[in-house]
Amino acid sequence: DFATPRAILTGHDYEITCATICAELGLVISGSKEGPCLIHSMNGDLLRTLEGPVRLEGPENCLRPKLIQASREGHCVIYYENGLFCVFSVNGRLQATMETNDKIK
Repeated sequence: DFATPRAILTGHDYEITCATICAELGLVISGSKEGPCLIHSMNGDLLRTLEGPVRLEGPENCLRPKLIQASREGHCVIYYENGLFCVFSVNGRLQATMETNDKIK
């Protein structure tokens, strides 16, 4: 038997740097190198775009997601390359932010 994809997820303009699946809610959340994080259904439908807080213009201030995790309660935590943590609801609302100088892996 050959494995075939269940769905093809589209919407990112750059390479994917992080992704998570929340099977309980039927969601796939992914982040790309130079763009926002996207929430898709397991069927491949684009549901939401998660935009981090507005930063100053310029390439050094671009929010680049490195780690992403979703909870079964409907929260999504994203760690960005510049030390910023953001918590979003699955409805796309930014709920909290926190900055750290620590290196998170």
